[in-house]
Amino acid sequence: MSVAIRLSRGGAKKRPYYRIVVTNSRSPRDGKYLEQVGTYNPVLAKDDANRVTLVEDRVRYWLGVGAQPTDRVARMLDKAGIKERAATNNPNKAEPGKKAKDRAEDKAAKAAEAEEAAKAAQASSAEAPAEGAENPGAEEAQVESSEAPAEG
Repeated sequence: MSVAIRLSRGGAKKRPYYRIVVTNSRSPRDGKYLEQVGTYNPVLAKDDANRVTLVEDRVRYWLGVGAQPTDRVARMLDKAGIKERAATNNPNKAEPGKKAKDRAEDKAAKAAEAEEAAKAAQASSAEAPAEGAENPGAEEAQVESSEAPAEG
């Protein structure tokens, strides 16, 4: 029989309260268990002494006969100094997924195209005033000719 030390949920809706139990690993989460070895109340503050309570000698006994704690219970046991837990490292945790990477590449490509278009527009607008600067009197002549017929 494979034995696990895990949490069994109790409490009301949105007010969780957990028992730390030793149970057959195949039994349901809130089903029958062999022994209750502690409690966990996540509603309490993290520095509260009653947040996690353990019967230390019984936990040590069950660990000695081969019971395997779940990850959450292993964290609690490590914090209590009962069982050392190796730190986990997942360097890919913050890396975005494939579709998010594709979207980022598309966005970068569109931004590059927009930047190229802006440079091209700026270059063409820089050439237009240079053409007007060669013959500045032409614009004044057009303005005067449009005002002249209004006098008559």
